[in-house]
Amino acid sequence: MTEFTPVASLLGGALIGLSAVLLMAFHGRIAGMTGILSGLLPPFSSDWAWRAAFIAGAIVAPLLVMAVSGFTVDYSSPVPMPWIIASGLVVGVGVYFGSGCTSGHGVCGIARLSPRSIVATAVFLGVAMLTVFVIRHVLGGF
Repeated sequence: MTEFTPVASLLGGALIGLSAVLLMAFHGRIAGMTGILSGLLPPFSSDWAWRAAFIAGAIVAPLLVMAVSGFTVDYSSPVPMPWIIASGLVVGVGVYFGSGCTSGHGVCGIARLSPRSIVATAVFLGVAMLTVFVIRHVLGGF
């Protein structure tokens, strides 16, 4: 069972929103993690430096919070590794055909009132709910 952490969740969401606003304000770019990450792969984009800094911040910030607060995260999963790999590939296909990821559409696109992002986010959430239902109630779940 997942622990309910409203304060940490609110602060985390606020920081994600702030980073999206600052990236748009200073660089005119959408904070979609997939798009940012893809610019770090060869052939490298001309704006490689801010992309690397953004990804580094996304990795280092949680580590700093854990170091300062003493809070630890259990990274174990009851889901077998082949399922995790398959789900990652399915998400990657969805990102490709959906022209973006949940951070790009859900955080930035909805904030800009983009109809395409609103529909994409509704589809993400609907498929996620259906997936949880099928895994837990049809397949006997984890």
